[in-house]
Amino acid sequence: MSDSRLVRGTLLLTGATMASRILGLIYIFPFVWLVGIQGQALYSYAYTPYTIILYVATLGLPLAVSKFVSKYNELGDYRTGRRLLKSGLILLSLTGFLCFLIMYITAPFIANIVVDPNAQTGNDFDDVVLVIRVVSTALLIVPIMSVLRGYFQGFQSMGPTAVSQVVEQLFRIVFILIASFIIVEGMNGDPAVAVAFATFGAFIGGVGGLLVLVWYWFKRRDKLNKQLEESTVDHQIPLTAMYKELFAYAIPFVLVGLAIPLYMLIDTFTVNNALKAVGFSQGEAENVFGTLQTIHKLIMIPVSLSTALGLTLIPTITKTFVSGNQTELQRQITQTFQLLLFLTVPAAVGLSVLSYPAFGTMFPTEDILVGGHLLGWYAPTAILFALFTATAAILQGIDKQKYAVLALFAGIVLKISLNYWLIKQFAGVGAIMGTNIGYAFAIVINLLIIKKYAHYSFVFVAKRTILISILAAAMGIAVYAGEFLLNFIFPNGYEESGFIKAVVTLIVGVGIGGVVYLLLSIRTNLLFQIMGERVRRLPFLKKKRNKQKEGS
Repeated sequence: MSDSRLVRGTLLLTGATMASRILGLIYIFPFVWLVGIQGQALYSYAYTPYTIILYVATLGLPLAVSKFVSKYNELGDYRTGRRLLKSGLILLSLTGFLCFLIMYITAPFIANIVVDPNAQTGNDFDDVVLVIRVVSTALLIVPIMSVLRGYFQGFQSMGPTAVSQVVEQLFRIVFILIASFIIVEGMNGDPAVAVAFATFGAFIGGVGGLLVLVWYWFKRRDKLNKQLEESTVDHQIPLTAMYKELFAYAIPFVLVGLAIPLYMLIDTFTVNNALKAVGFSQGEAENVFGTLQTIHKLIMIPVSLSTALGLTLIPTITKTFVSGNQTELQRQITQTFQLLLFLTVPAAVGLSVLSYPAFGTMFPTEDILVGGHLLGWYAPTAILFALFTATAAILQGIDKQKYAVLALFAGIVLKISLNYWLIKQFAGVGAIMGTNIGYAFAIVINLLIIKKYAHYSFVFVAKRTILISILAAAMGIAVYAGEFLLNFIFPNGYEESGFIKAVVTLIVGVGIGGVVYLLLSIRTNLLFQIMGERVRRLPFLKKKRNKQKEGS
């Protein structure tokens, strides 16, 4: 029963995370069409610092609260978990309000770092201050949700978290698109005003998610109160001891979760300044920065797919490690790496090869030459994002999360040290190179710790990585050949042929890449070794197998 709940809960949260990320990707296309790349840059000036401060305001509590509540529920002590819920709601209300004040008051300071108040082009200083202050209102409500989500998860009930995540994203996106469309198209208003309303979508989304959790609370209140009355134990833990234990769980979760937002924050504070130092105007620098922020959404597609599938194995690693079953632990780690690489590497290669048509399809109103060039460089970073997420999760599973935190900070120090210089040398590509260097260094540290404490040998995974890379390279060559042949039908460049050429090339390229990679993985038996023999039951594979039997 517990294994069934674990699988069901993991799938629920995985599905909700995937749905939220897909929604978050889809809305960005019409949003950029409405406000432009500079509007997207303005949005990022507010949203990236907000993401960082939100992590601080929530203190990584959803996972920590769930672990705490689950532990004491198992001991028959439901009262301790309820006390944590009541005090946690008060604490998070206070931290949320404090973080709101900090972000609201420091908005001019943050704005002064990312834009020049005296610049004649690009986003206005006052607009940057406004959007930062508007998005800060979400901190009054979003942190409260983290306690409620963690409390429900402590009862192994993932439904409230999953549904509230999706509803929160839906409320946010619908508000952003409707408000932006009315202001830009209906009222012929300033895109900066539309972006300000869009940042308020974070607050609207928080209201939607909180309403869902409150509904679940009233729906299950009688059952929860009955468990409270039947509680056989009450540890009477002092609040100081309770929160000491809670933060011991929370700190590693929150720091590892901050990895991508911290790297993006470094770019927020350095890209514009470094580019202006080598002669870019404020507007030109913001076009590069806005493009980097926009294409980040695209590369998160392979990351979300691979990590969602790979991390379904991670919760069981803790149990296996504690039990001392080394053989099973090795198998689980190997399967995690195989799944991640099998899905992420070809997706990253394909996105890199098809960078120009992919960008031109998603953002036809923007400079496809700049966007396609940066996307081609950025796409392989998806592999590093996925690997860091997986290796950090494995370290948490074997109770060595402190090393994941150390690796994260080591990578960030490298990024900070090199980013400004790299951007001055290579413009937007330099920011990508800085991210890649930082992540690669952190991943190497994580792998060494896994090798040492999980007694894991990477020989098999290394061989499998080489095979996957060869198949992905063959796929990339096939995709490039298809794109080359299409140039005879569309002889003009992407800027002249525009949207139609980009869409046709993307569809044909994805089709060729998918078929080639699938056929090669079947031919080498890699598909069945990684995905399992159940894959053979797929209809088109059954037909092929039946034909082979008839032929023999």
